[in-house]
Amino acid sequence: MHKLNRRDFVRKAGAAAGFLGFASPFAGCNMQAGGRSGKRRTARPNVLFIFTDQQTLTAMSAYGNPLLKTPAMDGIAAGGVAFRRSYCTSPVCSPSRSSLTTSRMPHETAVNYNGQALDGSIRNMGDIFRQAGYRTVWGGKWHLPESYPLRRKSKQHEIQGFELLKFYDSRKNWPQWGLGDITDEPLGDAAAEFISGYSDDRPFLLGVSFCNPHDICICPRKPQNYGEPDDIDVLPPLPANFDVDPNEPQMVQWKRRQHYYGDEITYTTGWNEKRWKWYIYNYYRMTERVDRAIGKVLDALRDKGLEDNTLIIFTSDHGDGCGAHKWAAKLNLYQESATVPLVVSFKGVIPAGRLDSKHLVCGLDVLPTMCDYAGVKRLASFRGRSIRPVIENSDADWRDFVVTELATDPKNEQYKGRMVRTDRYKYNLYSAGKRNEQLFDLLNDPGETQNLAYEPSMEAVRGKHRNLLQEWIRRTNDDFAVTG
Repeated sequence: MHKLNRRDFVRKAGAAAGFLGFASPFAGCNMQAGGRSGKRRTARPNVLFIFTDQQTLTAMSAYGNPLLKTPAMDGIAAGGVAFRRSYCTSPVCSPSRSSLTTSRMPHETAVNYNGQALDGSIRNMGDIFRQAGYRTVWGGKWHLPESYPLRRKSKQHEIQGFELLKFYDSRKNWPQWGLGDITDEPLGDAAAEFISGYSDDRPFLLGVSFCNPHDICICPRKPQNYGEPDDIDVLPPLPANFDVDPNEPQMVQWKRRQHYYGDEITYTTGWNEKRWKWYIYNYYRMTERVDRAIGKVLDALRDKGLEDNTLIIFTSDHGDGCGAHKWAAKLNLYQESATVPLVVSFKGVIPAGRLDSKHLVCGLDVLPTMCDYAGVKRLASFRGRSIRPVIENSDADWRDFVVTELATDPKNEQYKGRMVRTDRYKYNLYSAGKRNEQLFDLLNDPGETQNLAYEPSMEAVRGKHRNLLQEWIRRTNDDFAVTG
């Protein structure tokens, strides 16, 4: 799909990488000159924002996972910088999307749960780029609040700041709008057609928001829709952190039994190991299918001759439990749900084929990064930062921590959580229930199997992270209370 030896490069690198150890698949790659010292552009670049739904960071072969093949996503990574310490602002669709499009935390956008509308007074990326002279187009899932404004039954039929890319006929079998296996291919075709026929004098900002691997949410509810492979040997192994800590925070345990708002986990009660392997198998196949749709968009960009003047950003809104800690879907603060791929590529401008394992980045950084490369003035209200400085200089000073928010129950809004990730440690604090703290040493325990929050020897580390959270809460006017 991607020539210039990218496919062979990624295939060989992926085979050499140790998945469990996350060895870099980009080792030994020649670097292109990039940044301000590299190839100059005389025109403002196009911006192609591609993102999936519910894709954990490790569900991409360029990050070292040999259990699936994602050549299109890997092609973006081979041409840019992929970040390994990448977090969503909230492990659920609407809150995270509100951050991606505004560079504000969910509690600031008034989107703490799915189905809530984005605060209209906050300018989104469409508003900002349109005012800067860009043609701004959105294709696919929006979910702020309507998932698909094009759908006939939707109450919201437009997106502030964007024109809508038509990609699926809502008059035909509209209940299928919610399935990536139905809508992702037409979306890929429509985005490719838009690029192929583009003749506007203005540069474009094109958001292409795919659905899969979100279809995995259907698997526990309707397992009959997803058959098992004929060869049982193709089922992937269980993750090393498959077991559940019996002393897991009580609020997390309550979520495992909550029969609404993210109830996928409740359907897994009684699953044996084979059924969990089946879940992971289907998750990876869904990711491969959306990769093929992404490939159509990238092929069109290359065939149109726009690669040299287009910034590409690829990410996802949140991850998926993927069987770790026996968790299905999202709505928790474990690594699998909280981490997402984040890749930035700009041919001839951004270094090619680099995996950044040092810098902490998050969904807040997407919009500021777009603005920086496009020469668009950033807003003072942005919480995120452009990651261009660390792309251009891997030794550049950067932030010390990132924060992720969690709201698990719209019927009980006091049930909240906050995560603080620093260089080595990750601290989770929950607003209700017993054992409401978790502290993990991700250097020695990347699978989060040993909670150190109540170890006397870790009191200073725990206190440091509580203080960081308290300062962040003060700075962002968050109403989350640090107690206990």
